[in-house]
Amino acid sequence: MSGPTLTHIGAGGEANMVDVGDKQETVRIAVAEGHVRMTPETLALILEGNAKKGDVIATARLAGIMAAKQTSSLIPLCHPLMLSKVSVDITADENLPGLRVEAMAKLTGRTGVEMEALTAVSIACLTIYDMAKAADREMEIGGVRLCQKSGGGSGDYRRLEQKD
Repeated sequence: MSGPTLTHIGAGGEANMVDVGDKQETVRIAVAEGHVRMTPETLALILEGNAKKGDVIATARLAGIMAAKQTSSLIPLCHPLMLSKVSVDITADENLPGLRVEAMAKLTGRTGVEMEALTAVSIACLTIYDMAKAADREMEIGGVRLCQKSGGGSGDYRRLEQKD
């Protein structure tokens, strides 16, 4: 029976770091997204810049960028990567209501940057929650997922379904 395999699991079931030494260096880009759902009042508080802890969006953006750079310290089998670009965009969505987070990670290397983009989104969302929890403990983090990736031997990927 053939099909997809788990690259980080050996024949005996043990966890292993994948050897990427023989892979071709290519430009690799990954984009991930997520959101923090909150009350309209909490969203207004954040957008007005009146959160007790300071500028929620700027702090979450920086936290996401810093987290992407630390991914290999957080996820055991990730390779330390020399990222060439990380961006985190946070936008208000009145229909959610809440904030949408999108992160992009880029490098030229032998392994992908999906985990770095996903880590950036996750930590940016957690930072939003942390900074606004005094106003709204009912906030909900969700929709964290890979949107697209390019580069590498497995080819390009683009999620077909729409945002939540």
